Amino acid sequence: MFRVEGGHRLKGELVPQGAKNEALQILSAVLLSPEKIVIHNVPDILDVNKLVEMLVDLGVEVEELGGDSKSGVAGAGSGAAEHLISKSYSFRAANVNLDFVRSEEFRKKSSALRGSVMLTGPLLARFGFAYMPKPGGDKIGRRRLDTHLIGFEKLGAELAWQQGSSYFEIKAADGLRGCYMLLDEASVTGTANIVMAAVLAKGVTTIYNAACEPYLQQLCKMLNRMGAKISGIGSNLLTIEGVEALGGTEHTILPDMIEVGSFIGLAAMTGSEITIKNVAYDELGIIPAQFRRLGITVERRGDDIYIPVHEHYEIESFMDGSIMTIADAPWPGLTPDLLSVFLVVATQAKGSVLIHQKMFESRLFFVDKLIDMGAQIILCDPHRATIIGHNREFCLRGTRMVSPDIRAGIAMLIAAMSAKGVSVIENIEQIDRGYQDIDLRLNAIGAKIERI
Repeated sequence: MFRVEGGHRLKGELVPQGAKNEALQILSAVLLSPEKIVIHNVPDILDVNKLVEMLVDLGVEVEELGGDSKSGVAGAGSGAAEHLISKSYSFRAANVNLDFVRSEEFRKKSSALRGSVMLTGPLLARFGFAYMPKPGGDKIGRRRLDTHLIGFEKLGAELAWQQGSSYFEIKAADGLRGCYMLLDEASVTGTANIVMAAVLAKGVTTIYNAACEPYLQQLCKMLNRMGAKISGIGSNLLTIEGVEALGGTEHTILPDMIEVGSFIGLAAMTGSEITIKNVAYDELGIIPAQFRRLGITVERRGDDIYIPVHEHYEIESFMDGSIMTIADAPWPGLTPDLLSVFLVVATQAKGSVLIHQKMFESRLFFVDKLIDMGAQIILCDPHRATIIGHNREFCLRGTRMVSPDIRAGIAMLIAAMSAKGVSVIENIEQIDRGYQDIDLRLNAIGAKIERI
Protein backbone atom coordinates (compact mmCIF):
# COMPACT_ATOMS: atom_id res chain seq x y z
CA MET A 1 0.00 0.00 0.00
CA PHE A 2 0.96 3.67 -0.35
CA ARG A 3 0.74 6.13 2.52
CA VAL A 4 0.47 9.54 0.89
CA GLU A 5 0.90 12.83 2.72
CA GLY A 6 -0.94 15.39 0.62
CA GLY A 7 -0.48 19.10 0.11
CA HIS A 8 3.13 19.15 -1.10
CA ARG A 9 4.04 21.00 -4.26
CA LEU A 10 6.55 19.34 -6.56
CA LYS A 11 9.33 21.00 -8.53
CA GLY A 12 11.72 19.43 -10.98
CA GLU A 13 11.94 17.23 -14.03
CA LEU A 14 10.49 13.82 -14.85
CA VAL A 15 11.42 11.42 -17.62
CA PRO A 16 8.61 9.18 -18.89
CA GLN A 17 9.19 5.44 -19.02
CA GLY A 18 8.94 3.36 -22.17
CA ALA A 19 5.37 2.81 -23.32
CA LYS A 20 3.68 -0.17 -21.66
CA ASN A 21 1.14 -0.74 -24.43
CA GLU A 22 3.79 -0.67 -27.14
CA ALA A 23 6.13 -2.93 -25.16
CA LEU A 24 3.52 -5.71 -24.89
CA GLN A 25 3.08 -5.72 -28.68
CA ILE A 26 6.78 -5.46 -29.54
CA LEU A 27 7.83 -8.20 -27.11
CA SER A 28 5.18 -10.55 -28.52
CA ALA A 29 6.50 -9.93 -32.04
CA VAL A 30 9.93 -11.41 -31.23
CA LEU A 31 8.32 -14.86 -31.62
CA LEU A 32 7.93 -14.21 -35.35
CA SER A 33 11.64 -14.61 -36.11
CA PRO A 34 14.41 -17.06 -35.14
CA GLU A 35 16.96 -14.25 -35.43
CA LYS A 36 18.22 -11.81 -32.81
CA ILE A 37 16.00 -8.82 -32.02
CA VAL A 38 17.19 -6.00 -29.74
CA ILE A 39 14.61 -3.83 -27.94
CA HIS A 40 15.50 -0.59 -26.13
CA ASN A 41 13.56 1.55 -23.60
CA VAL A 42 11.68 -1.42 -22.13
CA PRO A 43 9.82 -0.28 -18.96
CA ASP A 44 10.55 -2.19 -15.75
CA ILE A 45 6.91 -2.76 -14.75
CA LEU A 46 4.96 -5.82 -13.66
CA ASP A 47 2.97 -6.47 -16.83
CA VAL A 48 6.05 -6.21 -19.06
CA ASN A 49 8.21 -8.29 -16.72
CA LYS A 50 5.57 -11.03 -16.64
CA LEU A 51 5.55 -11.15 -20.44
CA VAL A 52 9.37 -11.37 -20.53
CA GLU A 53 9.13 -14.30 -18.07
CA MET A 54 6.64 -16.02 -20.37
CA LEU A 55 9.02 -15.60 -23.32
CA VAL A 56 11.76 -17.25 -21.26
CA ASP A 57 9.36 -20.11 -20.43
CA LEU A 58 8.67 -20.44 -24.16
CA GLY A 59 12.36 -21.07 -24.77
CA VAL A 60 13.26 -17.63 -26.09
CA GLU A 61 16.88 -16.68 -25.36
CA VAL A 62 16.59 -13.43 -23.42
CA GLU A 63 19.57 -11.31 -22.42
CA GLU A 64 19.38 -8.04 -20.50
CA LEU A 65 21.85 -5.67 -22.15
CA GLY A 66 22.08 -3.14 -19.35
CA GLY A 67 20.06 -0.38 -17.78
CA ASP A 68 18.56 0.03 -14.36
CA SER A 69 15.10 1.14 -13.28
CA LYS A 70 16.62 2.81 -10.19
CA SER A 71 18.41 6.07 -10.79
CA GLY A 72 20.24 8.84 -9.02
CA VAL A 73 18.09 11.95 -8.84
CA ALA A 74 18.83 15.40 -7.54
CA GLY A 75 16.69 16.54 -4.66
CA ALA A 76 13.40 18.38 -4.74
CA GLY A 77 13.55 21.90 -6.00
CA SER A 78 16.81 21.41 -7.84
CA GLY A 79 15.16 21.24 -11.24
CA ALA A 80 17.41 18.34 -12.22
CA ALA A 81 15.94 15.57 -14.29
CA GLU A 82 15.45 12.08 -13.03
CA HIS A 83 17.65 9.97 -15.27
CA LEU A 84 15.31 7.05 -15.66
CA ILE A 85 17.34 4.36 -17.40
CA SER A 86 15.00 1.90 -19.06
CA LYS A 87 16.15 -1.58 -19.90
CA SER A 88 17.44 -3.02 -23.16
CA TYR A 89 17.04 -6.69 -24.06
CA SER A 90 18.04 -9.00 -26.85
CA PHE A 91 15.68 -11.81 -27.82
CA ARG A 92 16.27 -14.87 -29.98
CA ALA A 93 13.31 -17.19 -30.55
CA ALA A 94 15.22 -19.88 -32.44
CA ASN A 95 14.05 -22.84 -30.36
CA VAL A 96 10.52 -22.19 -29.11
CA ASN A 97 9.22 -24.77 -26.62
CA LEU A 98 5.86 -25.69 -28.13
CA ASP A 99 5.17 -28.16 -25.32
CA PHE A 100 5.01 -25.22 -22.93
CA VAL A 101 2.33 -23.61 -25.15
CA ARG A 102 0.19 -26.70 -24.57
CA SER A 103 0.82 -26.78 -20.80
CA GLU A 104 -1.48 -25.85 -17.97
CA GLU A 105 1.23 -23.50 -16.65
CA PHE A 106 1.09 -21.49 -19.89
CA ARG A 107 -2.68 -21.17 -19.60
CA LYS A 108 -2.43 -20.12 -15.97
CA LYS A 109 0.19 -17.44 -16.61
CA SER A 110 -1.64 -16.18 -19.69
CA SER A 111 -4.91 -15.84 -17.83
CA ALA A 112 -3.21 -13.51 -15.33
CA LEU A 113 -1.90 -11.11 -18.00
CA ARG A 114 -4.11 -9.57 -20.64
CA GLY A 115 -1.14 -8.66 -22.82
CA SER A 116 -0.51 -12.38 -23.32
CA VAL A 117 -3.30 -12.47 -25.94
CA MET A 118 -0.83 -10.93 -28.38
CA LEU A 119 1.34 -14.02 -28.26
CA THR A 120 -1.42 -15.77 -30.21
CA GLY A 121 -0.85 -14.10 -33.58
CA PRO A 122 2.91 -14.78 -33.73
CA LEU A 123 2.52 -18.39 -32.53
CA LEU A 124 -0.25 -19.06 -35.04
CA ALA A 125 1.66 -17.48 -37.93
CA ARG A 126 4.96 -19.23 -37.30
CA PHE A 127 3.93 -22.59 -35.84
CA GLY A 128 0.36 -23.12 -37.02
CA PHE A 129 -1.32 -23.34 -33.62
CA ALA A 130 -1.84 -21.35 -30.43
CA TYR A 131 -3.89 -21.28 -27.24
CA MET A 132 -5.64 -18.12 -26.17
CA PRO A 133 -6.75 -18.27 -22.53
CA LYS A 134 -9.39 -15.87 -21.36
CA PRO A 135 -7.02 -13.14 -20.21
CA GLY A 136 -6.63 -11.22 -16.98
CA GLY A 137 -5.79 -7.55 -16.49
CA ASP A 138 -7.92 -4.63 -15.34
CA LYS A 139 -11.46 -5.22 -14.13
CA ILE A 140 -12.97 -2.38 -16.13
CA GLY A 141 -15.86 -4.09 -17.86
CA ARG A 142 -16.28 -6.39 -20.85
CA ARG A 143 -13.10 -6.78 -22.91
CA ARG A 144 -14.14 -9.19 -25.59
CA LEU A 145 -11.80 -11.10 -27.88
CA ASP A 146 -14.14 -11.36 -30.88
CA THR A 147 -12.06 -9.04 -33.08
CA HIS A 148 -8.96 -11.20 -32.59
CA LEU A 149 -10.76 -14.51 -33.14
CA ILE A 150 -12.81 -13.42 -36.16
CA GLY A 151 -9.64 -12.04 -37.74
CA PHE A 152 -7.82 -15.35 -37.26
CA GLU A 153 -10.78 -17.22 -38.73
CA LYS A 154 -10.79 -15.00 -41.82
CA LEU A 155 -7.10 -15.83 -42.28
CA GLY A 156 -8.05 -19.50 -42.37
CA ALA A 157 -7.53 -20.61 -38.78
CA GLU A 158 -9.92 -23.00 -37.04
CA LEU A 159 -11.18 -22.30 -33.51
CA ALA A 160 -12.04 -24.92 -30.94
CA TRP A 161 -13.69 -24.05 -27.64
CA GLN A 162 -15.64 -26.20 -25.25
CA GLN A 163 -18.37 -24.91 -22.97
CA GLY A 164 -16.86 -24.23 -19.57
CA SER A 165 -13.32 -24.17 -20.94
CA SER A 166 -11.01 -21.30 -20.00
CA TYR A 167 -9.19 -21.06 -23.31
CA PHE A 168 -9.51 -21.18 -27.11
CA GLU A 169 -7.50 -23.60 -29.21
CA ILE A 170 -6.58 -22.11 -32.60
CA LYS A 171 -5.07 -24.11 -35.46
CA ALA A 172 -3.90 -23.39 -38.99
CA ALA A 173 -2.62 -26.76 -40.17
CA ASP A 174 -2.34 -25.66 -43.79
CA GLY A 175 -1.02 -22.20 -42.97
CA LEU A 176 -2.74 -18.84 -43.00
CA ARG A 177 -4.07 -17.22 -46.18
CA GLY A 178 -4.38 -13.52 -46.91
CA CYS A 179 -7.83 -11.99 -47.27
CA TYR A 180 -9.87 -8.80 -46.97
CA MET A 181 -11.44 -8.04 -43.61
CA LEU A 182 -13.42 -5.17 -42.11
CA LEU A 183 -12.90 -5.14 -38.35
CA ASP A 184 -16.01 -4.80 -36.22
CA GLU A 185 -14.12 -2.37 -33.98
CA ALA A 186 -10.80 -0.55 -34.25
CA SER A 187 -9.26 -2.66 -31.49
CA VAL A 188 -5.59 -1.88 -30.88
CA THR A 189 -4.64 -5.32 -29.54
CA GLY A 190 -6.94 -6.98 -32.08
CA THR A 191 -5.30 -5.14 -34.97
CA ALA A 192 -1.81 -5.89 -33.63
CA ASN A 193 -2.59 -9.58 -33.24
CA ILE A 194 -4.05 -9.88 -36.76
CA VAL A 195 -1.13 -7.94 -38.29
CA MET A 196 1.38 -10.26 -36.62
CA ALA A 197 -0.49 -13.28 -37.93
CA ALA A 198 -0.86 -11.85 -41.46
CA VAL A 199 2.80 -10.96 -42.07
CA LEU A 200 3.62 -14.66 -42.59
CA ALA A 201 0.35 -15.60 -44.35
CA LYS A 202 0.25 -16.56 -48.02
CA GLY A 203 -0.99 -13.77 -50.26
CA VAL A 204 -2.25 -10.28 -49.45
CA THR A 205 -4.25 -9.27 -46.37
CA THR A 206 -6.23 -6.03 -46.30
CA ILE A 207 -7.45 -4.77 -42.90
CA TYR A 208 -10.03 -1.96 -42.95
CA ASN A 209 -11.07 -0.11 -39.77
CA ALA A 210 -7.65 -0.98 -38.37
CA ALA A 211 -6.43 0.81 -35.25
CA CYS A 212 -3.73 3.35 -36.06
CA GLU A 213 -2.31 4.37 -32.64
CA PRO A 214 1.39 5.38 -32.60
CA TYR A 215 2.22 2.13 -30.80
CA LEU A 216 0.66 0.09 -33.59
CA GLN A 217 2.56 2.21 -36.11
CA GLN A 218 5.74 1.38 -34.21
CA LEU A 219 4.95 -2.34 -34.42
CA CYS A 220 4.36 -2.16 -38.18
CA LYS A 221 7.57 -0.21 -38.77
CA MET A 222 9.52 -2.76 -36.74
CA LEU A 223 7.99 -5.66 -38.67
CA ASN A 224 8.90 -3.95 -41.96
CA ARG A 225 12.50 -3.66 -40.81
CA MET A 226 12.36 -7.41 -40.14
CA GLY A 227 11.31 -8.00 -43.75
CA ALA A 228 7.51 -7.69 -43.63
CA LYS A 229 5.65 -5.77 -46.34
CA ILE A 230 3.05 -3.56 -44.64
CA SER A 231 1.68 -0.41 -46.29
CA GLY A 232 -0.86 2.15 -45.10
CA ILE A 233 0.88 2.57 -41.73
CA GLY A 234 -0.77 5.38 -39.75
CA SER A 235 -4.12 4.96 -41.50
CA ASN A 236 -7.10 2.71 -40.83
CA LEU A 237 -6.47 0.72 -44.01
CA LEU A 238 -3.50 -1.64 -43.82
CA THR A 239 -2.29 -3.82 -46.67
CA ILE A 240 0.01 -6.71 -45.79
CA GLU A 241 1.82 -8.78 -48.39
CA GLY A 242 2.79 -12.05 -46.74
CA VAL A 243 6.45 -13.12 -46.70
CA GLU A 244 8.14 -16.49 -46.12
CA ALA A 245 10.18 -15.50 -43.06
CA LEU A 246 11.27 -12.53 -40.96
CA GLY A 247 14.75 -11.56 -39.78
CA GLY A 248 16.22 -9.66 -36.87
CA THR A 249 16.17 -5.93 -36.10
CA GLU A 250 16.70 -3.28 -33.44
CA HIS A 251 13.85 -1.18 -32.04
CA THR A 252 13.37 1.61 -29.50
CA ILE A 253 10.04 1.90 -27.67
CA LEU A 254 8.35 5.32 -27.54
CA PRO A 255 7.87 7.24 -24.27
CA ASP A 256 4.59 6.31 -22.58
CA MET A 257 1.95 8.87 -23.60
CA ILE A 258 -0.28 7.76 -20.69
CA GLU A 259 2.46 8.56 -18.19
CA VAL A 260 3.11 11.90 -19.90
CA GLY A 261 -0.59 12.76 -19.57
CA SER A 262 -0.62 11.58 -15.96
CA PHE A 263 2.30 13.92 -15.16
CA ILE A 264 0.55 16.87 -16.83
CA GLY A 265 -2.55 16.27 -14.70
CA LEU A 266 -0.48 15.73 -11.55
CA ALA A 267 1.34 19.03 -12.02
CA ALA A 268 -1.86 21.04 -12.45
CA MET A 269 -3.73 19.29 -9.62
CA THR A 270 -0.93 19.81 -7.06
CA GLY A 271 -0.01 23.35 -8.19
CA SER A 272 3.48 22.16 -9.14
CA GLU A 273 6.09 23.33 -11.63
CA ILE A 274 7.26 20.33 -13.62
CA THR A 275 9.16 19.73 -16.83
CA ILE A 276 8.51 16.40 -18.55
CA LYS A 277 11.54 15.44 -20.61
CA ASN A 278 11.81 13.71 -23.97
CA VAL A 279 8.09 13.07 -24.51
CA ALA A 280 8.07 12.41 -28.30
CA TYR A 281 5.68 15.37 -28.53
CA ASP A 282 4.65 14.76 -32.13
CA GLU A 283 3.29 11.33 -31.12
CA LEU A 284 1.03 12.69 -28.35
CA GLY A 285 -1.81 13.58 -30.71
CA ILE A 286 -4.72 15.38 -29.08
CA ILE A 287 -3.54 14.89 -25.48
CA PRO A 288 -1.91 18.33 -24.90
CA ALA A 289 -4.85 20.14 -26.54
CA GLN A 290 -7.38 18.32 -24.34
CA PHE A 291 -5.54 19.36 -21.17
CA ARG A 292 -5.56 22.94 -22.45
CA ARG A 293 -9.37 22.68 -22.65
CA LEU A 294 -9.29 22.21 -18.87
CA GLY A 295 -7.40 25.49 -18.62
CA ILE A 296 -4.00 23.91 -18.08
CA THR A 297 -0.94 25.57 -19.61
CA VAL A 298 0.98 22.95 -21.58
CA GLU A 299 4.09 24.58 -23.04
CA ARG A 300 6.19 22.75 -25.61
CA ARG A 301 9.93 23.29 -25.28
CA GLY A 302 11.62 21.29 -28.03
CA ASP A 303 10.69 17.71 -27.19
CA ASP A 304 9.90 18.57 -23.56
CA ILE A 305 6.70 19.79 -21.90
CA TYR A 306 6.78 22.53 -19.26
CA ILE A 307 3.87 22.89 -16.81
CA PRO A 308 4.01 26.07 -14.69
CA VAL A 309 2.43 26.49 -11.28
CA HIS A 310 -1.36 26.69 -11.58
CA GLU A 311 -3.04 28.54 -8.74
CA HIS A 312 -6.29 28.18 -10.73
CA TYR A 313 -7.33 26.68 -14.05
CA GLU A 314 -10.68 27.15 -15.76
CA ILE A 315 -12.51 24.64 -17.95
CA GLU A 316 -13.54 25.95 -21.36
CA SER A 317 -17.11 25.81 -22.61
CA PHE A 318 -18.15 24.86 -26.11
CA MET A 319 -18.72 27.77 -28.51
CA ASP A 320 -22.47 27.63 -27.95
CA GLY A 321 -21.95 27.90 -24.18
CA SER A 322 -22.78 24.28 -23.40
CA ILE A 323 -20.84 22.23 -20.89
CA MET A 324 -17.49 20.86 -22.04
CA THR A 325 -17.49 17.13 -22.83
CA ILE A 326 -14.30 15.08 -22.86
CA ALA A 327 -14.77 11.63 -24.37
CA ASP A 328 -12.52 8.81 -25.49
CA ALA A 329 -12.31 7.70 -29.12
CA PRO A 330 -10.11 5.58 -31.37
CA TRP A 331 -6.88 7.29 -32.44
CA PRO A 332 -6.44 10.12 -33.31
CA GLY A 333 -9.13 10.67 -30.66
CA LEU A 334 -8.37 10.73 -26.94
CA THR A 335 -7.12 7.49 -25.42
CA PRO A 336 -9.50 6.00 -22.82
CA ASP A 337 -6.54 5.33 -20.52
CA LEU A 338 -6.34 9.03 -19.61
CA LEU A 339 -10.00 9.73 -18.79
CA SER A 340 -9.50 8.81 -15.12
CA VAL A 341 -6.76 11.46 -14.92
CA PHE A 342 -8.91 14.10 -16.64
CA LEU A 343 -11.73 13.32 -14.22
CA VAL A 344 -9.69 13.79 -11.06
CA VAL A 345 -7.94 16.92 -12.36
CA ALA A 346 -11.31 18.51 -13.13
CA THR A 347 -12.33 18.29 -9.46
CA GLN A 348 -10.16 21.33 -8.63
CA ALA A 349 -10.83 23.32 -11.81
CA LYS A 350 -13.18 26.27 -12.18
CA GLY A 351 -16.24 25.15 -14.12
CA SER A 352 -17.87 21.86 -15.02
CA VAL A 353 -17.14 19.06 -17.43
CA LEU A 354 -18.83 15.84 -18.57
CA ILE A 355 -16.46 12.87 -18.78
CA HIS A 356 -17.81 10.24 -21.20
CA GLN A 357 -16.05 6.88 -21.03
CA LYS A 358 -17.46 5.08 -24.06
CA MET A 359 -15.38 1.93 -24.18
CA PHE A 360 -15.48 0.41 -20.69
CA GLU A 361 -18.56 0.43 -18.49
CA SER A 362 -16.80 -0.10 -15.14
CA ARG A 363 -13.93 2.37 -15.41
CA LEU A 364 -15.71 5.22 -13.62
CA PHE A 365 -16.72 3.26 -10.55
CA PHE A 366 -13.74 4.57 -8.55
CA VAL A 367 -15.38 8.01 -8.30
CA ASP A 368 -17.13 7.07 -5.06
CA LYS A 369 -13.76 7.43 -3.32
CA LEU A 370 -13.26 10.87 -4.83
CA ILE A 371 -16.74 11.83 -3.57
CA ASP A 372 -15.68 10.60 -0.10
CA MET A 373 -12.73 12.99 -0.39
CA GLY A 374 -15.10 15.89 -1.04
CA ALA A 375 -15.20 16.01 -4.83
CA GLN A 376 -18.44 17.15 -6.47
CA ILE A 377 -19.19 14.40 -8.97
CA ILE A 378 -22.48 13.11 -10.34
CA LEU A 379 -22.16 9.59 -11.73
CA CYS A 380 -24.81 9.75 -14.44
CA ASP A 381 -24.50 6.11 -15.53
CA PRO A 382 -21.68 3.55 -15.93
CA HIS A 383 -20.20 5.57 -18.81
CA ARG A 384 -20.68 9.22 -17.82
CA ALA A 385 -19.79 11.45 -14.89
CA THR A 386 -20.32 15.18 -14.44
CA ILE A 387 -17.66 17.00 -12.39
CA ILE A 388 -18.31 20.39 -10.78
CA GLY A 389 -14.89 21.85 -10.02
CA HIS A 390 -14.05 23.38 -6.63
CA ASN A 391 -11.70 26.04 -8.10
CA ARG A 392 -9.47 25.23 -5.08
CA GLU A 393 -12.00 26.81 -2.73
CA PHE A 394 -12.37 23.41 -1.07
CA CYS A 395 -9.45 21.03 -0.69
CA LEU A 396 -9.96 17.29 -1.01
CA ARG A 397 -9.45 15.44 2.26
CA GLY A 398 -7.35 12.35 2.80
CA THR A 399 -9.04 8.94 2.93
CA ARG A 400 -8.45 5.23 2.52
CA MET A 401 -9.06 3.67 -0.90
CA VAL A 402 -8.35 0.60 -3.02
CA SER A 403 -7.04 0.79 -6.58
CA PRO A 404 -9.29 -1.25 -8.94
CA ASP A 405 -7.14 -0.83 -12.06
CA ILE A 406 -3.96 0.85 -13.32
CA ARG A 407 -5.47 4.13 -14.48
CA ALA A 408 -7.87 4.58 -11.55
CA GLY A 409 -4.86 3.89 -9.32
CA ILE A 410 -2.81 6.77 -10.72
CA ALA A 411 -5.89 9.05 -10.53
CA MET A 412 -6.28 8.12 -6.85
CA LEU A 413 -2.59 8.85 -6.28
CA ILE A 414 -2.96 12.29 -7.90
CA ALA A 415 -6.02 13.00 -5.72
CA ALA A 416 -4.18 11.88 -2.58
CA MET A 417 -1.15 14.09 -3.37
CA SER A 418 -3.40 17.14 -3.71
CA ALA A 419 -5.53 16.35 -0.64
CA LYS A 420 -5.32 17.75 2.87
CA GLY A 421 -4.05 15.13 5.29
CA VAL A 422 -2.95 11.53 4.80
CA SER A 423 -4.41 8.98 2.39
CA VAL A 424 -3.81 5.25 2.14
CA ILE A 425 -4.06 3.47 -1.22
CA GLU A 426 -4.30 -0.31 -1.15
CA ASN A 427 -3.78 -2.82 -3.97
CA ILE A 428 -0.95 -0.73 -5.39
CA GLU A 429 0.18 -3.70 -7.47
CA GLN A 430 -2.33 -2.34 -9.98
CA ILE A 431 -0.35 0.93 -10.15
CA ASP A 432 2.97 -0.94 -10.34
CA ARG A 433 1.63 -2.84 -13.36
CA GLY A 434 1.81 0.35 -15.39
CA TYR A 435 4.04 2.90 -13.63
CA GLN A 436 7.69 2.17 -12.96
CA ASP A 437 8.97 3.16 -9.47
CA ILE A 438 6.34 5.90 -9.35
CA ASP A 439 6.81 6.57 -5.63
CA LEU A 440 10.59 6.98 -5.89
CA ARG A 441 10.38 9.19 -8.95
CA LEU A 442 7.77 11.54 -7.45
CA ASN A 443 9.42 11.62 -4.02
CA ALA A 444 12.61 12.80 -5.71
CA ILE A 445 10.91 16.06 -6.71
CA GLY A 446 9.03 16.72 -3.49
CA ALA A 447 6.21 14.20 -3.00
CA LYS A 448 5.67 12.37 0.29
CA ILE A 449 4.75 8.81 -0.66
CA GLU A 450 5.64 5.88 1.60
CA ARG A 451 5.47 2.32 0.28
CA ILE A 452 4.31 0.02 3.09
